[in-house]
Amino acid sequence: MYIERIESPSDVKKLSVSELEVLKDEVRATLLKKLSEHGGHIGPNLGMVEATIALHYVFNSPIDKIVYDVSHQSYVHKMITGRKEAFLDPEKYDDTSGYSEPSESEHDFFVIGHTSTSVSLATGLAKARDLKENKENIIAVIGDGSLSGGEAYEGLNNAAELGSNIIILVNDNQMSIAENHGGMYQNLQLLRDTEGKAECNFFKTFGFDYLYVKEGNNVESLIEAFQKVKDIDHPVVVHINTVKGKGYKFAEENKERFHAGGPFDLETGKPNSSNNSENYSDLTAKYLLKKMKEDKTIVVISSATPTVLGFNQERRKQAGKQFLDVGIAEEHAVAMASGLAANGAKPVYGVISTFIQRAYDQLSQDLCINNNSALILVYWASISSMNDVTHLGIFDIPLLSNIPNMVYLAPTNKEEYFAMMEWGIKQTSHPVAIRVPYYGGVISTGEKINENFDQLNRYRITKKGSKVAILGLGSFYQLGESVIEILKKEAGISATLINPRYITGMDVDLLNNLKKDHSLVVTLEDGALDGGFGEKIARYYGADDMKVLNFGIKKEFIDRYSVDKILKENHLTAPQIVADILNSFR
Repeated sequence: MYIERIESPSDVKKLSVSELEVLKDEVRATLLKKLSEHGGHIGPNLGMVEATIALHYVFNSPIDKIVYDVSHQSYVHKMITGRKEAFLDPEKYDDTSGYSEPSESEHDFFVIGHTSTSVSLATGLAKARDLKENKENIIAVIGDGSLSGGEAYEGLNNAAELGSNIIILVNDNQMSIAENHGGMYQNLQLLRDTEGKAECNFFKTFGFDYLYVKEGNNVESLIEAFQKVKDIDHPVVVHINTVKGKGYKFAEENKERFHAGGPFDLETGKPNSSNNSENYSDLTAKYLLKKMKEDKTIVVISSATPTVLGFNQERRKQAGKQFLDVGIAEEHAVAMASGLAANGAKPVYGVISTFIQRAYDQLSQDLCINNNSALILVYWASISSMNDVTHLGIFDIPLLSNIPNMVYLAPTNKEEYFAMMEWGIKQTSHPVAIRVPYYGGVISTGEKINENFDQLNRYRITKKGSKVAILGLGSFYQLGESVIEILKKEAGISATLINPRYITGMDVDLLNNLKKDHSLVVTLEDGALDGGFGEKIARYYGADDMKVLNFGIKKEFIDRYSVDKILKENHLTAPQIVADILNSFR
């Protein structure tokens, strides 16, 4: 096997084109074996096999610098740059990140997990090179889906006038996570149809030189194209036409499902685990489709992650014009939601916690200053969701809860979630966000909740006690129940349990009443402590004798962690919390 001999890009350069053809088949087979056993990003990496091999055959990494947008298509790059054992040896599958990681290799230049950033990053590298009067090539690899993000346009705009070497490799596989959306894709289609010869050319309007490669999964064609642009003295776009999921029948036929996922059966393409239990994505989609039929002004918005909202291809068809996928454009999604609300529509925007960070200015300026009544559903907001350092779901509480006018709600169960969503859609007084429960899955109490939540910042006492009050926020409410039970059993303390529900405000009357017969208040939140919910409570009691213990996640970037380990390190298990409570009385 050739792949076993590849220790660095210099080994790739020693191979003939015919040998590279064998190598690419070995690489693809290795990818499929690991991905089927371990999971990961499937389609993006299968489609980039030939391009990555050709890049390393022509260019001289790490002197020539390659920046991968999102970088979930960098697996082949890792295999070629000395990290192949993480793909060949099952015991080492977790030795590398799923994204580019400078601590792993000199061939990686940035930690990248969010999209549309490569051109801007590469422009910085190129400008620094020019200032130092160096001559290396700078290559940004960006997918057509990533071009829908606003930062990509900003990067292209600036890179085009750089006046020196910068190579933008556009990997056009006609897909984002799901299908692409936006007017730009009509021009990409025109360029593909005319094999790059159309007079109307998106990239040329910016000022780029342009080269089209019809067979973007052909090593020889790619080598020829890359050799033409190597050491070029001005900005150029190399537009390659590829197939997402190339070489694996099921990934080519179902590109959306095989964008990324867990382990699967190679022979059938079916997931190894079938989870038939309830999930909030599916429940939400069913609820919203029903509401959309009843009210034609309800509009569901996604920024390229429709299945997070439960809107698969069939449901998107059912929703018709009442479903909008705006592409990878969280900023636009929030601003558009504000505009929809301002003109009498009822927007519901579903977004993953780690991605809502990309739209802070729009949340503050376009939405909350105008106090428009959009509803935002924040998914995967938990220490137990994605565990890549670039995709942490623990920073949304400090981000969202400190913007004036925003009402950020934390349901503890299914019934409360749908009651909050019902209210969030109907009300017209506030921008509302709901932190969709994640930790612990879907929990149902069967309790009917008719509350309209108009009276803001009213917490709910669910168990009345004394001495100790536990505020269990959102999906950590059940953790509070466990703490209450152990406190009673081990120390005879009948503590008070409170469901705060509102992340963005304090129930001053309730907090004041706790002073009468409580000496300790404990807050539990599934997110970063700094700037979070608990700190608000601690600050409120700052001038009083009330002790406050805040339990949450330490502010840090953590990568590929064990959830159980992180919970223990942050004293977020019920026995540890009880021990800390009892120690506070000694």
